[in-house]
Amino acid sequence: MTRPFEGIRIIDVTHVLAGPFAAYQLAVLGADVIKVEHPDEPDQSRGSGTDRALNRRNMGTSFLTQGSNKRSITLDLKTEPGREILKKLVAGADVLVENYRPGAFAALGLGYEAMLEVNPRLIYCSISAFGQDGPRRQQTAYDHVIQATSGIMAATGTEEVNPIKIGAPAVDYATGTMGAFALASALFQRERTGRGQHIDLAMLGVAMMMQASLLTGYFRNGAEPRPHGNKQPFATNSAYDAKEGMVMIGASNLRQQARFWRAVERPDMIKTDNEAREADRAREAAVIADIIKTRTADEWEEYFQARHVPAARVRTMAEALADPHFKDRRVFHRIDSAPGIDGGFGVPLAAFKFAHGGPSIERPPREMGADTDAVLAELGYDAAAIAGFRKARVI
Repeated sequence: MTRPFEGIRIIDVTHVLAGPFAAYQLAVLGADVIKVEHPDEPDQSRGSGTDRALNRRNMGTSFLTQGSNKRSITLDLKTEPGREILKKLVAGADVLVENYRPGAFAALGLGYEAMLEVNPRLIYCSISAFGQDGPRRQQTAYDHVIQATSGIMAATGTEEVNPIKIGAPAVDYATGTMGAFALASALFQRERTGRGQHIDLAMLGVAMMMQASLLTGYFRNGAEPRPHGNKQPFATNSAYDAKEGMVMIGASNLRQQARFWRAVERPDMIKTDNEAREADRAREAAVIADIIKTRTADEWEEYFQARHVPAARVRTMAEALADPHFKDRRVFHRIDSAPGIDGGFGVPLAAFKFAHGGPSIERPPREMGADTDAVLAELGYDAAAIAGFRKARVI
């Protein structure tokens, strides 16, 4: 079955996590993605990750995360020949994604307006920390800096220990996901209008969207989000230490909290409205803490889930990945071998399944510049021209 983006060509001039992840999601859905890197300055993610040997080979795990199904070429865009090659690529492409400082590509003559002259149907996506306009447009940031700027850190942690950065680079990957959604939307729009589009995507904006309900609450009555840690406003919707391990209970709504109290044989604690739950939180928490200590977290998870009360033992990454539930979900993909890498490895694939023509990986992440000659040949350059580019460090 044909996947959604087969026949779509994307020029991926991005680095680190957010930009590459946006292009990656379309790559696993069939797009032909050509990743462009400076010949002397690899994507920063190539040297980052948990395996130092791979970092030294420019095949770090941060790069492997979002490198599959892409072709890799090197190109110095500060040279005139390099820019001309990029324009040739763009002329036959559907999408260009870049995540450099606002104005940097325009200064090279590669901005949206210039590329629109090369290809009027081009979807041009600019990803940056703060956006292409506004007082902060020239400022730079990474995931953790955006977490600080957006208020996410201030709302994370406990009453005693805060602010705290959340563990995963969630803003980066949320930005990549939002970018993929924006690209898909623009491509769908182009089918109706025939016109290209400029997408201006800011990490800060994504971080604010990640706090959507908190934003609405603040806009309504100025309620500043506070760090709750494992103690959420409702006692039946919080984490507790068990005889062994910790269990997170998710009896959030009134029906669930009623089921919870019946499950632990304390129907006298059932409340009929949420304000009563908040008022009695301290007493409820003390009662629950004593009850939860009587069994292990695994036992409580099984017990509560059997009674339709959301609950789970708090797991490590290793424990989460070992869950047999993932066996048929295809969230991850195992790659047995790849050039530049000793042994196999796993990468994220997708959080969803299609009945047909869904996400898949056919090509492992490529070594830097592995496809330069082949791509330039597709553009009509002969072996002598390619050799000249390499000698001049254009590629």
